[in-house]
Amino acid sequence: MKKFIEKFQFITHDITQLTHIEQAQIACEAGAKWIQYRCLTKDDDALLEDINVIAGICDDWGATLIVTNHVHLNRKADIQGFHIEDMDADFVALRGQLGEDITIGGSSNTVEGLIRLAAEGADYAGCGPFSITTTKPNNSSLLGLAGYAHVVSVLQEKGITLPVLAVGGVKLEDVDSLMDTGIFGIAASSAINQAEDMKSAYHDFYDKIM
Repeated sequence: MKKFIEKFQFITHDITQLTHIEQAQIACEAGAKWIQYRCLTKDDDALLEDINVIAGICDDWGATLIVTNHVHLNRKADIQGFHIEDMDADFVALRGQLGEDITIGGSSNTVEGLIRLAAEGADYAGCGPFSITTTKPNNSSLLGLAGYAHVVSVLQEKGITLPVLAVGGVKLEDVDSLMDTGIFGIAASSAINQAEDMKSAYHDFYDKIM
């Protein structure tokens, strides 16, 4: 089942003065159509408390809600999909667990990983890091523009149409060059939620990507 995948994805995170709910609210008010709730610091009750509020915000603004990991929360809230950060995860098993209606995204740092994700039925992939990022620990090699150009070239040669988004340390000034590589889209977090004016930052990214 082919899913709608947004070209510009906003990811909430813990390292900011704003709560996840505030981040989602502001992003949706700015026009976001894809919110990835990434919280790795709360127990299930607190996660569901956040998710239920954010689901309501997304519903009000017509945005898709994706939750990072925490697949055990499926059907416990109005979640449209999950993004799995474990690069060794079995996506065939995940699809069997979650069903065809749920959007499933994966993470990869290599073209081989992206090929596997496509073969196992992932709906999209976040590929990175592009540059140095403080959002999460990451020991993988930085891809840079050449890395994404290589990824796009290999996937095209193999006829693989998996939507791949650049993620990790992407700044506004990087967007034009990244999109010129042929990458499907961009996912951003700290460049938006740590900006002095989060709405303006979102608009600036959106205008360049879309």
